[in-house]
Amino acid sequence: MGLIARAGRLAVVLSFAVAAACTTIYRNHGYVPPDEDLALVDVGDSRAEVQEAVGPPTATGVLTEEGWYYVKSRYREYGWQEPVEVDREVVAISFAGDRVTNVERFGLEEGRVVPISRRVTDRNTTGVGFLQQLFGNLGNFNPADFFNEN
Repeated sequence: MGLIARAGRLAVVLSFAVAAACTTIYRNHGYVPPDEDLALVDVGDSRAEVQEAVGPPTATGVLTEEGWYYVKSRYREYGWQEPVEVDREVVAISFAGDRVTNVERFGLEEGRVVPISRRVTDRNTTGVGFLQQLFGNLGNFNPADFFNEN
């Protein structure tokens, strides 16, 4: 009888272990300020005022510090499978000099980034593309700059 009881206990423990291994686990990474805090940020506020209202950014602009970015992701892990990102939210606060020009919130929908909300000034929110940079300066040079007159 003792051997059967031990085998029964072992079967119960193994079934709990298998069930626990197959449960879905969600992990959250990053920080995005809530809407109440973002409502305190107005176009024209300084960087110090933004940092006081919503905290320091997760990341800043790569080439220039014209943007502050707050990023939050949610991952689903199931058993032995690779974690899958199921939700992403990004808040982008753009600056011109030291003043806020745009506050935008983006989300992840069916694998695509979509805008959720914007408080935009008349400034272009998409940025300057490569071709626009390439062709934007055609004709904007002075030939006298190429000749050194000493």
